[in-house]
Amino acid sequence: MRLYEANQIVAETLCMLQDVVEPGITTLELDQMAEELCRKRNAVPAFKGYRGFPGSLCVSINEEVVHGIPSRKRKLRKGDILSVDFGTKYKGYYGDSAVTIPVGKIDPEHKRLLEVTRESLNRAIDQVVAGNRVSDISKAVQQFVEDEKFSVVRQFVGHGIGTALHEGPEIPNFFQGERSPKLLVGMVLAIEPMVNMGTYKVKVLRDGWTVITADKKPSAHFEHSVAVTENGPYILSSRENFS
Repeated sequence: MRLYEANQIVAETLCMLQDVVEPGITTLELDQMAEELCRKRNAVPAFKGYRGFPGSLCVSINEEVVHGIPSRKRKLRKGDILSVDFGTKYKGYYGDSAVTIPVGKIDPEHKRLLEVTRESLNRAIDQVVAGNRVSDISKAVQQFVEDEKFSVVRQFVGHGIGTALHEGPEIPNFFQGERSPKLLVGMVLAIEPMVNMGTYKVKVLRDGWTVITADKKPSAHFEHSVAVTENGPYILSSRENFS
């Protein structure tokens, strides 16, 4: 299944990045490593040039939520949290996944932010069952995150994925009402909770890409591409083969 292969290239890349992240490395170096491994696997970085985005990797540090641009000037520091989002195109199909990585020892509350965001994704994936609705995914994320006293970003959402990077349906991480698309066998969803320590509100920087929290408090981001099957959810971007 080419969708699986595309997502496994993403999974391998994210595992590699987790291994090399350390204080002092630049976000551009991470971007170059990601692109090199991707092309070695005969895939193309999906984000590079997409709507003009300049990098292969979205690298977002601390209060940056998503779409951070790789830079030779941005060096990671001990205590940072780094969200890396990566996509590939392989034989006509797309893969997409994200993870937030601690840089050395991090603040306990930031660690809890990462744990809650990761768990909210797990709970969302549990809802990827034929006959359920997109709203079941949204409710699972929002309820868990808000019970833990964090907030869910509303301006950016997950999406379908396949022969295009972004397909329908949209997958909000907050409940918008019961009337949402029904999940059918064969659908593939890129589910991606973005969770903030403070307000859910965000703003886009002058570069036109980098999204930050409105109150400058940290944010975390985890994402998997998940297929709806007759036997329940199948995580195409699982990192089990590389961790």
